[in-house]
Amino acid sequence: MPPATEAPLRLTAFARCAGCAAKMGPGELSRVLGALPAHQDARILVGRETFDDAAVVQLDAGLALVQTVDFFAPIVDDPYAFGQIAAANALSDVYAMGGEPLTALNLVGFPVGRLPHEVLAEILRGGQDKVHEAGALVVGGHSVVDEEVKYGLAVTGRVDPRRVLTNAAAHPGDRLVLTKALGTGILATALKRGWLEADVERRLVEQMARLNREAARAAADVGARCATDVTGFGLLGHASHVARASGVTLRIRAASVPVLPGARELLRRGASPGGAARNLEYVAPLTDWQAVDDETRALLADPQTSGGLLLALPEPAAADYLARVPTAVEIGCATAPGERQLVLE
Repeated sequence: MPPATEAPLRLTAFARCAGCAAKMGPGELSRVLGALPAHQDARILVGRETFDDAAVVQLDAGLALVQTVDFFAPIVDDPYAFGQIAAANALSDVYAMGGEPLTALNLVGFPVGRLPHEVLAEILRGGQDKVHEAGALVVGGHSVVDEEVKYGLAVTGRVDPRRVLTNAAAHPGDRLVLTKALGTGILATALKRGWLEADVERRLVEQMARLNREAARAAADVGARCATDVTGFGLLGHASHVARASGVTLRIRAASVPVLPGARELLRRGASPGGAARNLEYVAPLTDWQAVDDETRALLADPQTSGGLLLALPEPAAADYLARVPTAVEIGCATAPGERQLVLE
């Protein structure tokens, strides 16, 4: 009789809600933060008021710090790949502000006694390799015993105060550009259910582990001022923050928005992450849906993990940017403020 083989480790079995889909909904978060008094300080160039991606604190005329933190439960089963994705996701907040990452601190929750220590070592190795790829350093961290695996980073970066990217700098006439396809939340949900083909999983991991570094550098090269990264609140949630903070309406051509292969089919099978419903509830009163169908609405609200940058660029800069970033797609434009923050076409 052949010896019994152990079932392969499924890291996603240790996650009730995977990746950025685990975020509190934007509506819930708004209510919580709204109860807190805002602290005014001239050194804070970007704070929490506009739901931007990171804080920016000026140190002197030519230097500001970018500070952010992000962590979540496993979105893929391979520990090394999970570490890379979680790190890329956290680093993305610095890139979305036009910054350069400098240092990172590991944040770990781990079910000691339920998983071997080697699993955590691989997660940390994946994160460290991605941080080094970004040209930054892991300088420490903190861990707690948890029922779930959780991993992420607190990241500090630097930026020239005169070149900060913010979600509050879109202007009427700007073109909207997105640098990564949507659908990571749907595909990750399908992966957890065992529905994902190996080649689709490889594409998913590759996109989520890809740094937004080159996309951010190209933004600096073309003189961009407005950007955000698309993560747990979905494209529409983050776009609504741009619209509100900038005092504009964003018109999005739904058919132009890139979507990962297989996402629509898996959504029809029921692979919808829980965060999508919260995102849709939040943006519904802010959006003129026009003739956009329910499936497309769900895709546009899909919680993304390590998603791309959404930029608002003047028309000449947008053309230059599209020529520099092969994955970038123009998906709409900013207009003068109307009745709704978002208009879907």
